[in-house]
Amino acid sequence: MIPEGKISLKTYKDQVINYANNSTRASSLLEDLNKIPLTSSGSSESPRFHAIQADVSDKASVNNLVAETVKKMGRLDVVVSNAGWTRLTDFMKFDEQTLEDDWDKCFLYNVKSHLWLATAAKPHLEETEGAFVTTASIAGVKPSGSSLPYSVTKAALIHLTKGLAVICAPKIRINSVSPGLMLTEWGMKFPKEKIEKSTQNSKLKRLATVEVSLDIGRFSSHKTGLLTSAIGCGGTSQRFGVEPKHDWTEHCLGRRVDSIDRHRPVSNISRLP
Repeated sequence: MIPEGKISLKTYKDQVINYANNSTRASSLLEDLNKIPLTSSGSSESPRFHAIQADVSDKASVNNLVAETVKKMGRLDVVVSNAGWTRLTDFMKFDEQTLEDDWDKCFLYNVKSHLWLATAAKPHLEETEGAFVTTASIAGVKPSGSSLPYSVTKAALIHLTKGLAVICAPKIRINSVSPGLMLTEWGMKFPKEKIEKSTQNSKLKRLATVEVSLDIGRFSSHKTGLLTSAIGCGGTSQRFGVEPKHDWTEHCLGRRVDSIDRHRPVSNISRLP
């Protein structure tokens, strides 16, 4: 889901950001978002940006997150479901890949939380013929990444997304994206040799940064109702819970996607097979 050209940050509007527990970072993000000028097509009748606390490892909390979003914004057009969790390990060391706690957490945050969010959002997205986007990983495409549990559950998320796309058609567009290593604060925790190997394995011989993610995430919107569910137990899709005492709300800025103007044909957005 990449637009034909770079779109100004001015196209951002009417978004809800989910955070787990760090209200300070959530407030800081809202301050940054509110500095974005309102366009002539924007609406000042409802808050343009809003942060809602919710732990996506809890189904009731996810349901409340969606209900509160619709209450605040009036409708739901796009949901970016990019919560996740992992633990940094040596992928090739078998004993490091067999911890039951790692498997349980990865399935909870990388698979079940996305299903819960899709379930809660489904009736609202059907009304607007909206879109649901999950963030998987290149580790779900081929065995790689921070751990085997992470790789396996990201593969499960990709298949979950394909299944939901079939089930929810034709009312809701459901897609998944699989980024590789990104040089976020979390990505920089990888050993230098891992970062260099990932760089050399990329066709362009460079990795995405937060600034690049912002450019990729610039989509035009028609009205209200974006929900970015970005926080799992201390991590977003790029920060995963390496430091479980913290959440990283500000990273939503790098993963944010706005609603698509459904009155304008977008040829490069398609449903998963």
